Amino acid sequence: MTWITKPKLHHPKLAENALGFTRRDYEGSVSTLCAGCGHDSISAAIIQACFEIDLPPHRLAKLSGIGCSSKTPTYFLGQSHGFNSVHGRMPSVLTGANLANRDLVYMGISGDGDSASIGLGQFAHCIRRGVNMVYIVENNGVYGLTKGQFSATADKGSKSKKGVSNPDSPMDLVSLALIAGASFVGRSFSGDKKQLVELIKAAIRHKGAAFLDVLSPCIAFNNPAGSTKSFDYVREHNEAANALEYLEGREEITIEQDPGTTMNVTQHDGSVLRLKKLAEDHDPTDRTSVMNFIQRHNAKGEIVTGLLYVEPDSEDLHDRLGVTKRPLNTLSDSDLCPGSAALAKINAGMR
Repeated sequence: MTWITKPKLHHPKLAENALGFTRRDYEGSVSTLCAGCGHDSISAAIIQACFEIDLPPHRLAKLSGIGCSSKTPTYFLGQSHGFNSVHGRMPSVLTGANLANRDLVYMGISGDGDSASIGLGQFAHCIRRGVNMVYIVENNGVYGLTKGQFSATADKGSKSKKGVSNPDSPMDLVSLALIAGASFVGRSFSGDKKQLVELIKAAIRHKGAAFLDVLSPCIAFNNPAGSTKSFDYVREHNEAANALEYLEGREEITIEQDPGTTMNVTQHDGSVLRLKKLAEDHDPTDRTSVMNFIQRHNAKGEIVTGLLYVEPDSEDLHDRLGVTKRPLNTLSDSDLCPGSAALAKINAGMR
């Protein structure tokens, strides 16, 4: 795969943050995703959030799995640490890195296929252990890299580009995160940059497992059934050595929504997202109340966005394990292997 780097030259009067960095300093390579993809909007929100909170780029570690969403860390914070792991295994790789060096800010980028299907167990255990991280799922309800099959988060009854109706109940990752014990849970829409930036900033500053479910519509799979120019038709009738697909660029979908209101957002394929933004009097500290609130609105076909739940006095995996304040990767051999006397004392305590 070839990465397209952006020119380092920029306007000399670009605004700088407290560290002297411009927003351009938080960018990455040029995106190779479809023009108008919501994932690029999420990358832009991450860039803006890190710029606004004056986060040194080298203090961020970004990890991902496999999928369109897992490609996106290449497109933001090019000066940070990065690791693209195995499909559905980002949480365990990130947990290991976090235990070794607690001084970094950890951000896991995943998708609905990566986290709600093959990685569902990893997702649940990472959340319940309270790994200190920002866990972002770029949720589009389809497997984009394998041409638009329903993912586990697709709503029951929703139609594919072939007109097939999804017969299965969806995985609601927000509800699962709440049940698993996440201490920070939010949901947003890739087109609502103002809300998303603020949620990302809060999640980065939160101690513990911070989970964000971001609805990010896939614009690639809206070609009408029966078209001789559709991907399916061309693949079925193509006998060439390889099949190429041309995707027409689309304008990015953006909205402005007031707290407490409900809004219908029409997607490129004509489908409609019904978004319910939390009212300002919503109490995000009552886990049970939040879960009931989400289910009530789900029954009405409304997707609730905003900061859904936060635990004010949260702890993380290091607190629960009693790990030393010094990062493990800075400890010497004598620190890590204190000798037979210390081992004998530990063994005696277990008798």
